[in-house]
Amino acid sequence: MFPETPAAAAARAVATRFCSAALLNHSVRSYLWGAHYAAAHGIAFDDELYYVSALLHDLALTAEFDNHGLPFETAGGHLAWVFGAAAGWPAGRAAHVEEIIVLHMRDDVAATADPESHLLQVATSWDVSGRRPEEFPPDVRTTILTHYPRLGFGAEFLACFEDQAARKPDSAAGGAVASGIAARIAANPLG
Repeated sequence: MFPETPAAAAARAVATRFCSAALLNHSVRSYLWGAHYAAAHGIAFDDELYYVSALLHDLALTAEFDNHGLPFETAGGHLAWVFGAAAGWPAGRAAHVEEIIVLHMRDDVAATADPESHLLQVATSWDVSGRRPEEFPPDVRTTILTHYPRLGFGAEFLACFEDQAARKPDSAAGGAVASGIAARIAANPLG
């Protein structure tokens, strides 16, 4: 179900240590939603790279890794680069994990251009605000949510974004708050 590599295990350990239960489950669900979407659309991707990206993508929303000057996705990308370098990944792979995390908050990336970035964008936008519900059938939703429940994720995530927006109004989080992410989170069919 999950990649079984030292880097994958280390990413899970880091996320488990520093993320709340709701944020950890969101990260795992992001991996699972993306993997499901990839299978449904025949998108080939690097499983380990995508898993590590999914597990670490919101790490900079935690108190331990929040950066008061940089948008959370940029700070999180830097953390992921350090993680990749420490895992012994080649420079290009470490740079790619950083890019995936930064891009998950940017304009859509095509699957043909960067499958891992595309998957993280699709998965997180579904899990946070219910975008593309037709891609995730009820049986898939039930299975994933049974194993990785939301645990109040919507309210916790909105509070994180509102905090980011207040301190960094020009960030992607600031733009999301200004464009009504609270209403989209409230309307999310996942609850």
